Amino acid sequence: MLYKLDMPSLSIVMPSMNEEETIRICIEKAQSIFKKYSIEGEIIIADNSSDRTAEIAASMGAKVIGPIKGYGNAYLKGLAEAKGDYIAIADADNTYDLLELDKFLDPLMAGDADFIMGTRLKGDIKKGAMPWLHQYIGNPFLTGMLNLLFGTKISDAHCGMRAFTKEALEKMDLKTHGMELASEMIIEAAKCGLRIKEVPITYYSRRTPSKLRSFQDGWRHIRFMMLYRPLPFLFLPGAVVFVLGALITGSLLLTGNVAENRLHSFILGCMLLILGGQMISTGGYLKTYGLIRGMYPNDKGNTAKWLNYHSLEKELFAGSIILIAGILLGLKVVYTWISSGYGSLSEVKSAVISMVFAFIGLQMIFSAIVLSVMLLEVDTDW
Repeated sequence: MLYKLDMPSLSIVMPSMNEEETIRICIEKAQSIFKKYSIEGEIIIADNSSDRTAEIAASMGAKVIGPIKGYGNAYLKGLAEAKGDYIAIADADNTYDLLELDKFLDPLMAGDADFIMGTRLKGDIKKGAMPWLHQYIGNPFLTGMLNLLFGTKISDAHCGMRAFTKEALEKMDLKTHGMELASEMIIEAAKCGLRIKEVPITYYSRRTPSKLRSFQDGWRHIRFMMLYRPLPFLFLPGAVVFVLGALITGSLLLTGNVAENRLHSFILGCMLLILGGQMISTGGYLKTYGLIRGMYPNDKGNTAKWLNYHSLEKELFAGSIILIAGILLGLKVVYTWISSGYGSLSEVKSAVISMVFAFIGLQMIFSAIVLSVMLLEVDTDW
């Protein structure tokens, strides 16, 4: 469809995969919105179907691109083609009623918001439309986590019906290729300071089986949020666990209370030391990957400083010292055992400390190696 220069325009982007039963009604509803607002519009179908979905959509005047595999990929390709002043997105399975787009367009056109989210949880969820696990556990949990980490105040982070201005889209740096694009879009909108508004909508049941995978897709969203915020997910909990382990272990060693009745506490403290070190290292991996992906544009200087080559050399050196200390302590235990004629030996304390030192030292060495390899192609001298 051609645009008139004196009229605003609307692009509606819908990903589709084998939606031949519903694609026609979705396009008809979209076209009725164009007429209602007397607005020039285009419908973009990002398709990966093996049925007649693409054929039906093209016959009704929609622009079909594809095949495109992946939910996020479909939206990235579709949004790249969108030329409208306003852009709306929704699934092509008719679970979202495109006739309700007026709730989204009115505040956008009035300049009251930059980004409009639909909310099913404050709207009307028809019977059988959403599994109870999603409605009462999964969606509220993931939405609450996103609100806590990124300072948003939304009720339904995974609602797929949204609308925003062209300018808002250009500000959001969308990159992800899977289901986590739904979370990334909100995170980017919040980071860019876009005015976000929610509107209640009706959610209908699908005619065909759902393509969602509850636990796999939920984990993808959590993993993505961990990548954006490794500090509260891993660094801080890891530091707390590590310090707690150090306090338990250190207090027992200093007071000489590593006797038979306190041995379990001593082992617990050592386990916490190892677990805390592992969590901190994993947080470092995530932070580095996020840096490489350009996910911290406002934190490049501070992040790069502690990840530069010289800092990694220091970690390698410190890890080697701790590893050597563990090995020497272990050799002392072996020497004591040999000196006793290979008989019974009561060196549990030294053996456990040796193991902890060796593990933490190796962990630091491996972390230094992995991080340096990840940063080989990155200029950290920003």
